[in-house]
Amino acid sequence: MSITVEKGITARLTHPWLRQLHVAFVPGPMTSLLQEVADGLLQRFRVHGHHVQKRPSNRTNVALTTAPFGEPLSWRKALLFTARLRFRLRRSPTAYTLVNATPREFERLLGHFTTALAKESLDLADYTFPGLASEAYRVLFEQGRRGGPILALERLIQAQAKSIRVILVVGDNRPERAYHFDLVGAYPYSDATDGLEDFYDDIVLRIVTAVSATEVTKHKAIGEPIPSNIWRRLSTPAAMHAAGQQLGERHFFTEMVRVSDLVRVPAVTDAISSQYSEGCFATWEPELNALIATVTGSARPVDKGSITEDDLAVIVGVRPDGNGALVRHVEGKRNDPPSSEAVEMMGMNEPLPTLSLDPAWAIAAAVPMVRSKLHGHRGIAAYDPEWVEYVPLASPYYHYLVTCGTNAQAQGVKGAFARSEALQNPDDPRQVVFTVLPGHGAFIAEKWVVGKAPFQVIWEYMDAGYLQVDSLVPQGLMAYIPSPDGRMILQAP
Repeated sequence: MSITVEKGITARLTHPWLRQLHVAFVPGPMTSLLQEVADGLLQRFRVHGHHVQKRPSNRTNVALTTAPFGEPLSWRKALLFTARLRFRLRRSPTAYTLVNATPREFERLLGHFTTALAKESLDLADYTFPGLASEAYRVLFEQGRRGGPILALERLIQAQAKSIRVILVVGDNRPERAYHFDLVGAYPYSDATDGLEDFYDDIVLRIVTAVSATEVTKHKAIGEPIPSNIWRRLSTPAAMHAAGQQLGERHFFTEMVRVSDLVRVPAVTDAISSQYSEGCFATWEPELNALIATVTGSARPVDKGSITEDDLAVIVGVRPDGNGALVRHVEGKRNDPPSSEAVEMMGMNEPLPTLSLDPAWAIAAAVPMVRSKLHGHRGIAAYDPEWVEYVPLASPYYHYLVTCGTNAQAQGVKGAFARSEALQNPDDPRQVVFTVLPGHGAFIAEKWVVGKAPFQVIWEYMDAGYLQVDSLVPQGLMAYIPSPDGRMILQAP
């Protein structure tokens, strides 16, 4: 279902894979504005052909609810944790929580974090709020340093509302804008300036986009385990460890968020992962004809700056149904599943040419054009087009955001790199290609360069200023414009 939204400042082409959803509204603590917004959203869901239910059922995809601003909601009342039991469901629908802040409340809290983060050292009192765990100050501080005061505000509201997907509606008697918060820390917003119908349509389409994107993390182990003696003679595991250290020294990876450090709730893993990872990276191993990648950080903490062999997985393909990656286990090693981005890291090879390695590599092999792949919750502030190529995503990805571990993101990344001139042409001198997923982070690809270790070209380009990594991630429309020094500089509203 592809819809072109003709109203508003610009027409927006939505993704072609949107689904019709079943939506239920379960009121929580209310304000008159939240009631108005809930009514408006349900009406626009109906207009767009979705099914609005009086109460959640086993067919429900989205459960809308509400929570107070600035006050902790008990997990016993939070739909994220109680929907299955409360409504006797076989599975939990995706919970979206509406929270209302007046413009004055919003600006006051944002200003509070702006002032706190500007201090030379952390002041515990600045990060102490009702309903948070004793260690929450570290999370708010680190998240604020990564993404600015808006990200600290986001984590606070998510923790108090006991919800991952929060729609923060800012307004007094009528909505002015609504911020969309999610697990990875996105915060795009819907603007009510052009009228409430456009405002509600934008919120509805953002919800539909997120819920229509299906997870592709059902990885499957195939074949016999790789013998330990073969694994031990490979240079790639040690190269991955060295690359993690190099990238860690350049502060590429953000600190892992542990839910238990932010808020105390029982049985976290029944509703959400107990933590989420700060990125992933992978490089090709010719001897195995496989991708060696970091494992998922949602199952256990993984320090990407200091990985071990047990933090690596071997990806050999993508499942025929596309729902996950195909992996091979390694004899005698802990074999956790790969990162949630495994499908996109492997699948992006498909539309690109293969390369016969130069004899200087001392191994005869046909390999993918991309040697190494790096993803992190970072933006790219600037790049030198003589050395680096930027490949944009398809247009809908800048209006209606998708997130990690989904078929939607895998398709978007695959499509972007398929359009790369540098990757389609082995003789193109640009050795690094990147794209940026709005609200999520950068995805960087490195070609094969004789004499360089995996990821070495990437970190050397960072050091040389050819690729300038930044902590802020664009949240929607973005472009790179020429600067007097020849670099392309990020422009994002």
